[in-house]
Amino acid sequence: MRRHLLFEIPLVTLALIAASGAPGRSADNGSVIGTVTAKGLSTNADIVVSLEAPGLTVKPATVGIEVDQKGKVFVPHVLPIVRGTSIKFLNSDPFAHNVFSPEGKYDLGSWQQGQSKDHTFSTVGVYTQLCRIHPEMEAFIVVLDTPYFGKTDQTGAFQIPNVPAGRYTLVAWSAKLKTAKQPVTVEAGKPTMVQLALSK
Repeated sequence: MRRHLLFEIPLVTLALIAASGAPGRSADNGSVIGTVTAKGLSTNADIVVSLEAPGLTVKPATVGIEVDQKGKVFVPHVLPIVRGTSIKFLNSDPFAHNVFSPEGKYDLGSWQQGQSKDHTFSTVGVYTQLCRIHPEMEAFIVVLDTPYFGKTDQTGAFQIPNVPAGRYTLVAWSAKLKTAKQPVTVEAGKPTMVQLALSK
């Protein structure tokens, strides 16, 4: 059985950081490592943790980012991306699905298994993804204006690597709990340790 270590970088975090167009590694960079506890929930997973600061720039992902619809479930349930990124919405079920968002005011229509639709997210915010055919389906696209972010695993562990030294505001977002913010200072070549709790 694979153990989850605090200092282990979740694969989803590595993939998202790489896709975001974050700057290359530097000896002057540090990292933010920590855990987030989701009080009252059965899991600490799917909390988006990001670092905000004035003057940060983002580049849309240059590799394909996908959201699938499989077993009447959006996969992944929560997906953080940077502003300007396009997402390919797939359908792996043997029946039609639809994708629309009340916040984004877009409706991609319906399509069958094996087909897909693309949508570009150009404005920062949280966009609920719903299906008009299957109202029980729900997912969240979190569009960020920072290249430094990650997502917690079931234990609440996260890591944001390769962060330039400086002062940031750490933001932890959950679909069901209140967003929390706190200042953090990243030092060159060192991990900054963070422990955070979210509640309703």
